[in-house]
Amino acid sequence: MKNATSHFEFHISITALIMFLLKTWRASAFGVYGYLNFTRNGFLEHSKKFKPEDMEIRIEGKNCVVTGANSGIGFATAEALASCGATVYMVCRNKEKGETALSKIQSSTGNPNVHLEVCDLSSISEIKSFASRFSSKDVPVHVLVNNAGLMEQKRVTTSEGCAFHFNYKNIRYIMCSVPSLKLRKKNRKKYLMSCLSYFQCASRFELNFAVNVLGTYATTELMLPLLEIASPDARVITVSSGGMYTTPLTSDLQFSDGKFSGAEQYARNKRVQVALTEKWAEMYKNKGIGFYSMHPGWAETPGVAKSLPDFNKWLSGKLRTSEEGADTVIWLALQPKEKLVSGGFYFDRAEAPKHLKFAATRQSHAIIDSIVDTLRSLV
Repeated sequence: MKNATSHFEFHISITALIMFLLKTWRASAFGVYGYLNFTRNGFLEHSKKFKPEDMEIRIEGKNCVVTGANSGIGFATAEALASCGATVYMVCRNKEKGETALSKIQSSTGNPNVHLEVCDLSSISEIKSFASRFSSKDVPVHVLVNNAGLMEQKRVTTSEGCAFHFNYKNIRYIMCSVPSLKLRKKNRKKYLMSCLSYFQCASRFELNFAVNVLGTYATTELMLPLLEIASPDARVITVSSGGMYTTPLTSDLQFSDGKFSGAEQYARNKRVQVALTEKWAEMYKNKGIGFYSMHPGWAETPGVAKSLPDFNKWLSGKLRTSEEGADTVIWLALQPKEKLVSGGFYFDRAEAPKHLKFAATRQSHAIIDSIVDTLRSLV
């Protein structure tokens, strides 16, 4: 028995060591790869191979929906698409900030066909309401840019979540089922209600997941009928992040296990976006819709300054501008689909690897089917 216990402890120790080394390698490889490629110097170097004519394409008459469009990469994307003649729908959480951004874009581009849609993408009910309103416009969606995202460092939950249904009979049954607690009926009821309060809290959606994963999934799925109308030229572009290189796909979507880390949860969310894009490309390959994910590089945006102040300060002067971060989004929106690979991950106008060498993240994408099933059940 003692030998068996020792063997078990040794096995656990080896497994823990391997996981530690893998995690360290991923972080180190990402840091070096990122510093060499994701900064402004990386963009300037890669841009030497860019073709100016790729960005001179006009898209009058096409409808583009951009989420998180009031600042940063989303604003730069909306402005560039408007400059190309598109009708742009800016989806913003804050009406006042959205109206300010809308006015700036109309003024800078001279394009009056820029509109504001107010929607909090952390709320499934608001996304459904937005999709219903937008569908009533009866306009095809040629380009959907899933840009909205956030990195909340502390665990925050939304007001929505999985529903737990209890009635009086359920409560009486559970109360009678816990006599072993040796509590009087009044105290058992108090204990039970505290448990129900815990379940209710635990069932709410973690905020990063709600916006970055569930919001992206719900928006895309609910917009599919309008994207189909625009086929075969319809496309969905999801703004992911190179941070996804540091983590494999995991079924722990809301970071229920272990000490919460906002940065790690963000990286997990971005990995899900890349795997989702692959899955969408497979599921809807006959619908005339292209699905692409991309990495904007390390850009100086309000979101980065707020969520990663030390990182923002350390790389001050070396980060890309919002316009440089949005460059590949615009490129993906403008190129003929024959030049692109649906399900692909793009960086600086070229298809990029989804996994770093020796990072052991590739096989994790096998669980995407179960993740899609989970997301579908929550929408």
